[in-house]
Amino acid sequence: MSIDLYSFHIINRLAGKWKFLDFLGIFFAKYFGYILLFCLMLFLVKDLILRFYSRETRYWRMVMEAFFAAVFVRFVLTEIIRIIWFRPRPFVLNDVNLLIPYNFSEASFPSGHASFYFALSTVIYSYNKKAGIVFYSASFLISISRVFVGVHWPSDIFAGIILGVVIGLILNKIFKKIHLLKFLEKFK
Repeated sequence: MSIDLYSFHIINRLAGKWKFLDFLGIFFAKYFGYILLFCLMLFLVKDLILRFYSRETRYWRMVMEAFFAAVFVRFVLTEIIRIIWFRPRPFVLNDVNLLIPYNFSEASFPSGHASFYFALSTVIYSYNKKAGIVFYSASFLISISRVFVGVHWPSDIFAGIILGVVIGLILNKIFKKIHLLKFLEKFK
């Protein structure tokens, strides 16, 4: 038995035993990401309030960069990888505790949720460490719950995390250089 299958069964075998745990797993796998995005939008609200009091806004740029990084990694890079290498979801080839209905023809590797939310968290962390830690923790809960509900392998999650963090770091460096260049152009 592979380590991926073994670790999947350790997590997924807890599904279907307790209603409250199943509820939490489904909530984190399907809905918690929307709450995380709502929290991200609260940074924009904070900026609007700061702008009203004529103070410098800090979070507009962070929100835009984080969202761009997340969308890029999820809808461009993850999809390219899925086209190159199709990996079936765990419930297609195995007897699993599937808690949410899912399309069996959709590729599993890498996890789009993990890549999206970890890219988002990485950029946020570069601007605000405390908020970044909260976002990383929430991203982990979203990701691990995808294994719990039976739609991802642990290696899908791991690859999504790595992809999200690496691309988040790279794009963050690019965004900072672009910002620095625009700042330096003001002094020419």
